Amino acid sequence: MINFSKAKHSLNVILIAIIFLTSCNLKVANNIYIPPQTTQSVLPASAHSETPLPTRTTYKPGELVDYTAQTGDTLPALVARFNTTLEEILAANPQIPRDATTMPPGMPMKIPIYFLALWASPFKIIPDHAFVNGPTGVGFNTAAFVASQPGWLKDYRVYASGKWRSGAEMVDFVAINYSVNSRLLLALLEYQGGALTQPEPPVKKNLLGIKRRYWESPYLQLVMAANVLNNGYYGWRVGKMLEFYETDGILIRPDPWQNAGSVAIQYYFSRMFAGDKYAHAIGPQGLNQTYANFFSDPWNDPTVLIPGSLQQPEFLLPFPYDQVWSYTGGPHTGWGTGEPLAAIDLAPPAGKSGCFIAKEKNFSTAMADGLVVRSGVDGVALDLDKDGDERTGWVIFYLHLAAKARAPVGTELKAGELIGYPSCEGGHATGSHAHIARKYNGEWIVADSAIPFNMSGWVTHNGYREYLGTLTKGGATVIACECGDLYTSISGSYP
Repeated sequence: MINFSKAKHSLNVILIAIIFLTSCNLKVANNIYIPPQTTQSVLPASAHSETPLPTRTTYKPGELVDYTAQTGDTLPALVARFNTTLEEILAANPQIPRDATTMPPGMPMKIPIYFLALWASPFKIIPDHAFVNGPTGVGFNTAAFVASQPGWLKDYRVYASGKWRSGAEMVDFVAINYSVNSRLLLALLEYQGGALTQPEPPVKKNLLGIKRRYWESPYLQLVMAANVLNNGYYGWRVGKMLEFYETDGILIRPDPWQNAGSVAIQYYFSRMFAGDKYAHAIGPQGLNQTYANFFSDPWNDPTVLIPGSLQQPEFLLPFPYDQVWSYTGGPHTGWGTGEPLAAIDLAPPAGKSGCFIAKEKNFSTAMADGLVVRSGVDGVALDLDKDGDERTGWVIFYLHLAAKARAPVGTELKAGELIGYPSCEGGHATGSHAHIARKYNGEWIVADSAIPFNMSGWVTHNGYREYLGTLTKGGATVIACECGDLYTSISGSYP
C-alpha cells in the first residue's frame, strides 16, 4: 500500500473536454472521436538506434492502460495528458487519496485513456533531474569542464548583468537564473554550435535557432533557449501544453507517457526544425546522444527530483505580520516570460506609486527559517535546509530587493526577520514590490498547483491570465491588481 501524507487543501480540478477535429477519416461513436488504427510498441528510454521510432496503438474509450508514476506527476496533469477525468483515475486507483499532491515515482497506476490522434514519439530524451538545475548539478564544475574542451566556448566572453563573464560563467549564470541544468545547456551549445569541439563559433546568426532581432549573440540565444525550455517543461508538468507545431505547421501531441524534460526538448526543437531534422534532434542520435557523449547516459542516474506526497513547509507572509500590504501580482513566471507561473508580487504601503525604496519599517521578511545562499540584483535565495546550495531542498526566491540592507550571502535568518527592502531593482518593474517564488530541488513549484503557495494560511489561485488571480483565507478573498486598492489589501494578522 502506498502511504500518502494528507494535503492541507483538497484539489480543485476543472475538467475541460476538448474535441479535436482532424481529417474526414475520423469515426464518431458515442460522441467520442476514434482515429484510424495504427500499431506501435515503446522504445526503451535510453536506447541508441538508427531504427525508426515506434508509435503507440489506439485504445478503446476509457480503456485502462498501465502507467508508472514519474517524478512530479500530479492527478490534474495526468487527467489532461490522458484526456480523461479525475473521477475515473481515482476509481481505477483506490490507493490514491483525493487530496494527494505528487505521485510517488515508480508507483504502478491504471489510467483510463481516451485516445487522441497524432501522438508523438514515445522516446524519452532526458530525465527531469538532468533538465532542472537541481541535485544532479551539485559537484559539476562548469569552468573546469569547459576549459578541458577544445571548442570556442572556453575563449568566449560576454558582458552580462553588470560584469564580464567567461563562456562557462555565462552558462552557469543562465542555469541559476532559469534553473536549467548547466550540462543540458552545454549539450545544446555543442549540438547546434560546436561550442565544445569546434575552434570557431558558426558564422550564422541565431546560434541556438531562435530568431529575434538584436538577440543573435550566443549569450542572448542561450537566455531565450532556457526560457523556451522552461515553457515546455512546466507547460507539460501542469498539463497545459498538450500540443504544439513544428515550423512547417505539423501538429505535435506529446505522448501521454512522456516526462517533462523530454517534452521540453521536443518543444524547443519544434520552434526551429521540422520533418527529418526535427525527428533526428529529438531521437536517439540527436541531443540525447550529444549529452551522453560528454556526460554519460543520464538515465543511469536514479535521482528522484520530486518525491511522492511533497508538502510545502509552513510559510509566513513576507512582511511584518502587523502591516497591510497589497497583492499587486498574481501567479506569473518565476524568471523570464511565460511558464512557470511560480511567483507572486506583494507591495508595501506607500503614499505614492512608482519606484522607491520602502520606508524603514516596511521591509520584506524571511518566510521561514533559512540561510541566504545567493544575494544580488538578480535575486536572493533563502535555502531552508541550510546546506548552502539552492539546488537542493526547499528554497524561497526573492527579486527586486534593494541593495540597501539586502541580507548578504551567509546570513542565517529566522522566519519574520528582515531580508531586504522592496524596490524596482533587478528585472522589469513598474513599481516597488517583492517578487517571491518557491523551488524544490531546483524545480520551480507552480503557485496554483497540487502544492499551493500558502502563506500564513493565504492560498494562491490563478486568474485568467498572468499577474491576475486571488489569495483566499477562510471567507476572505484578496484580488491581485497593480492598482493597490482596498481589494488588494492583505494582512498577516487576519483573522
